[in-house]
Amino acid sequence: MKFILNTVAAVLVAASAFAAEPFVVDKNHSEADFQVRHLVSRVSGKFDNFSGTISVDRANPTASSVEFNIKSASINTGVENRDKDLRGANFFEVEKFPEITFKSTSIKASGKKDTYDVTGTFTMHGVTKTITLPVEFLGFIKDPWGGERAGFAARVTLNRKDYGINWNKMLDNGGTLLSDDVDITVNIEAAKSKKDIQGEIKKEKTQ
Repeated sequence: MKFILNTVAAVLVAASAFAAEPFVVDKNHSEADFQVRHLVSRVSGKFDNFSGTISVDRANPTASSVEFNIKSASINTGVENRDKDLRGANFFEVEKFPEITFKSTSIKASGKKDTYDVTGTFTMHGVTKTITLPVEFLGFIKDPWGGERAGFAARVTLNRKDYGINWNKMLDNGGTLLSDDVDITVNIEAAKSKKDIQGEIKKEKTQ
C-alpha cells in the first residue's frame, strides 16, 4: 500500500510539473512603473532592470506561480539628481538592499473575468511582507517569429513606510512634500524561453 501511495504521489507531482509551462519576462516589452504625489502633482518613475518567470498551468490557472525581481539601482524618474537621492540613504539604499522581489505562494480566482488574486512574499528595503496583487491575464498569442507570448498586468498601492522608507518633509502650511502611498503598475509580456526573446532582438536588428 505504501508503495502504491508513493507511486501515485510521484505521478501527480510529475503531472503537475509537466502541466506548468515556464514563461520568461521580456523586459524589452514590459514595464515596472510607479507614481507618488509630490506637493499637488504626481511624479512618475520606473525601474529599468528587472526579470521574472511565470509558470503557467493552462488547465488550472490557480496552480500557476510567479517570481519577479527588480534591481533597485535601476530606478529612473528622468531627473539625475533625484534618482541619485532615491538610490541613497533617504530612500532605497540600493547598495545595502540591491533587490526588490516578489514570489507567489497562492493564486485564487477573484470573481472577475481573467483576473486573479496572487498572494506572495514581497521584499523591499530589507522588509518582507505578504501582499496580494490583483493580476489580469491578457491572453496568449503567437508572435511573428514563431514563438508564443503571454501577457499580464498588475496594479497595487503600497505604503512606503511599511518598508522603512520614511523620509519626508513637513510643509509650512501643513501636509507633507511626498505621499506615503505609492501606486505601482507592472505590465508583463513573457515569452516561452530566453531564446525566443534573443531571437526576436536579432531579427529586429536585421530588419
